[in-house]
Amino acid sequence: MGDTPTNFTVLRNNYWVLRHGRSIPNERGLIVSSLENGTREEFGLAALGIEQARLAGELFKKELEEKNFSIDQVRICYSPFARTIETAREVASVLEISLDSSSGKEMVELRERYFGTLELLSHDKYAEVWALDEKDPSMPPEGGESVADVASRLAVALLNIETAFQGCAVLIVSHGDTLQILQTLLQTLKENPSDNEDMELRIKNCIVNSVLSQHRKFSLSTGELQQII
Repeated sequence: MGDTPTNFTVLRNNYWVLRHGRSIPNERGLIVSSLENGTREEFGLAALGIEQARLAGELFKKELEEKNFSIDQVRICYSPFARTIETAREVASVLEISLDSSSGKEMVELRERYFGTLELLSHDKYAEVWALDEKDPSMPPEGGESVADVASRLAVALLNIETAFQGCAVLIVSHGDTLQILQTLLQTLKENPSDNEDMELRIKNCIVNSVLSQHRKFSLSTGELQQII
């Protein structure tokens, strides 16, 4: 069995996060953040991204073995974007499991942060959003999602995962900004143990500006895997 918690001071599962491998939008320098565009096959992984995903799968497999998790304890939860689905499938292939089985769970709440009117513009525009985030994480870019908006839907995802699974090694495959925000929530829960069994309330209490303003320090490179809890 894995190293799982025995009380409510921490979460019911162990969590790893994985940013998708290098994508075609990364190589083209484009912001692709809407569901409509993000699910298009033409915005999937680049060749390097496929290799990064396989290497992440090998690393994840090694860490599972070190922590005594069996493959049937693994759950891969992933964003419905082409680049994250392809990344998740590469990892699943390494582990010799199927995303179409109970081991896989596509979750729309794990999708990319939507950048509104910056959609399909240059990556250089991210700097404008990050400056806004630093000033006020509850302020969205024009037509898009704020840090707080993303945190709210991630809270739903996290609660659903915690309700559905127990004692599992959960791998969350998602996107740069989304994972920064998720890591902020998970790290805050980890550093503030509580005997309160109301997980929904515990997660909700993390969605405050003083916490969310720290999200940028949890940056991940494409294809980077990290265990949180």
